[in-house]
Amino acid sequence: MKIFLVHNTYQQAGGEDVVFRQERDLLEHAGHQVLVYCRSNSEIANYSTLKRLTLVGRTVWGRDSYRDVKALLENEAPDIAHFHNTFPLISPSVYYACRDRCVPVVQTLHNYRLLCPAATLFKQGRVCEACIEHSLWRAIPNRCYRQSSLATATLSLMLGAHRWLGTWTAMVDCYIALTESARKKFIEGGLPPEKIVVKPNFVCPDPSPNGGSKLPRANYALFVGRLSEEKGMHTLIAAWARLNGQIPLVIVGDGPLVTRLRAEASLLSLGNVSFRGHLTRHDMFQAVKGAHFLILPSQCYENFPMSAVEAFSCGIPVICSRLGAMQEIVADGRTGLHFTPGDANDLMTKVEWAWDHPQEMAVMGRAARAEYEARYTAERNYALLMEIYRRAIEPHRATARNSPKISVPA
Repeated sequence: MKIFLVHNTYQQAGGEDVVFRQERDLLEHAGHQVLVYCRSNSEIANYSTLKRLTLVGRTVWGRDSYRDVKALLENEAPDIAHFHNTFPLISPSVYYACRDRCVPVVQTLHNYRLLCPAATLFKQGRVCEACIEHSLWRAIPNRCYRQSSLATATLSLMLGAHRWLGTWTAMVDCYIALTESARKKFIEGGLPPEKIVVKPNFVCPDPSPNGGSKLPRANYALFVGRLSEEKGMHTLIAAWARLNGQIPLVIVGDGPLVTRLRAEASLLSLGNVSFRGHLTRHDMFQAVKGAHFLILPSQCYENFPMSAVEAFSCGIPVICSRLGAMQEIVADGRTGLHFTPGDANDLMTKVEWAWDHPQEMAVMGRAARAEYEARYTAERNYALLMEIYRRAIEPHRATARNSPKISVPA
């Protein structure tokens, strides 16, 4: 199969970029011919002032991306196009290039961008669904995207324009939601239910808890992720303050709150909390394998928290907020524990129990590993992806079979 992958990368690499690369490698390893069209937000740094003024229009309709993609489709004639991210430089215009060439379109819903300009459904410390329940324009006075009225207005315009054009309902043959809870949220937001299927992300290569150096289980709890407000970092620090130095905590990752969190931990004399910063993928997995458990304290829905599944792949249970995709992925009492989102006392209680019951947590760790093997391996993901591609392609083939044949005189 000839597969066309499209992705707009971010200035700072994130989970979407990792998933894009993993799926590309998975398809190539399986013997498919993979074509790639990528653009990066780093291009914007080289724009002139005049060119920056065109970003609003480019976000709504990128004429250069449309021309690039249409030319590639004409030359290569792929069987299917799979989009990961089009914001901001590629834009939804490329869906129309695919429709012009009768190429089926699959779109992975990595975040909640189609429903929320900020892509998080989160505002001022709590879940926010105002743009689903009311209007996208509510986001502008709240400056939901990057604390900028102009940037938020640009996104609201792009989303609103393509809702009006019917882009999201007519130009995409199949959407991939990463969890059932995310699928339900997108249906609430107006996407056609019959076009949304669930396929989770995966962890590859398998870090196998039984391979490698067999690190001894260290005496710490672990957080891995972006250090930002929606990730529940203040709740995490507050819970540790209540633990009175009993349990070491290792924080892996970087983000806008790193300076504030370090200062907060210092002010509270939390000498047992260490910040490791950004680690290589290998070193991150070594940290996961050495933990008693991983903590996922997010106060947003999360679309698909990769850190939870990465912990499962290492046989490590997860303590997470009872919210959105997290409570769907982590089974309370089987592969980890749930706590009330934003409740530092409840998190403290669950952490204390987990620390004091290592045998029970070890059983949960084995169940977590079994869950990984059943649902989150590359092999399982490849089978699901091929079925999604077949589902998107078949209606186009049926249309071609049923189209009247036109005789052209010699």
